[in-house]
Amino acid sequence: MEVIRVKKLRPGATLPAYGSMGAAGADLTACLEESVTIEPGQTAFIPTGIALEVPANCAGLVYARSGMACKQGLAPANKVGVIDSDYRGEILVALHNHGSQARTVEPGQRIAQLLITPVLTPAYEEAGSLSDTARDAGGFGSTGK
Repeated sequence: MEVIRVKKLRPGATLPAYGSMGAAGADLTACLEESVTIEPGQTAFIPTGIALEVPANCAGLVYARSGMACKQGLAPANKVGVIDSDYRGEILVALHNHGSQARTVEPGQRIAQLLITPVLTPAYEEAGSLSDTARDAGGFGSTGK
């Protein structure tokens, strides 16, 4: 099992934790001194109070928690946050309220989930042509025909 080093930056910060044995993502929690209300259509940066040592050739991906996104309309504003392996600052979650009602985030509330995944960083080179495939340049909806 890989171990990720985590530094607590604020009192009340908690380490990422898995909600079940088969969970792919570890929950990130709000490290707040008081509740934060997010109005409809607004975004608030919610601190987690932690910094991570993401391994080289990996990235931390911050995704929505499905229940929070589907039931409350709160999800990361950037859809998926990317934590680079050389970043050592605090993990903030930009929660956006997609709903029609104000929503309140409480101290210690689980606000997002973190996945650590391998990343390829290939070199890119310009080419005059690309190899042919059965799909070729078929775009949106082309495989459903």
